[in-house]
Amino acid sequence: MTHAAELPGWAALLTALFLLLGAALAFTGSVGLLRFRTFYERVHAPTLGTTLGLGCVLIASMIAFSALQSRPVLHEVLIAICVTVTTPITLMLLTRAALYRDRREGSDYVPTRAPRPNDH
Repeated sequence: MTHAAELPGWAALLTALFLLLGAALAFTGSVGLLRFRTFYERVHAPTLGTTLGLGCVLIASMIAFSALQSRPVLHEVLIAICVTVTTPITLMLLTRAALYRDRREGSDYVPTRAPRPNDH
């Protein structure tokens, strides 16, 4: 059973636009994941695609369900906060782990650790 027929035209148009934009951003992140060669190049594109693409999909969901229920539906805000906080943290942890591994193996691709002011 679908309630799409009850959705007003303006809400259906906005929902469709945000869904298409979110899908396009997620697709762009996926293409970036496939196109880049190294881990350090690959890790950034999907993170942006996930965060921005999911944000657009959540906005579309908020518009559609708010129009259907005649009241603001804000459950998606909690999802957006969780994704916005956890995705960059995951990116940072994965990158640091890869950097540690590559430095440990003596890879020429990554720079050595920069000296800190307190190093003697």
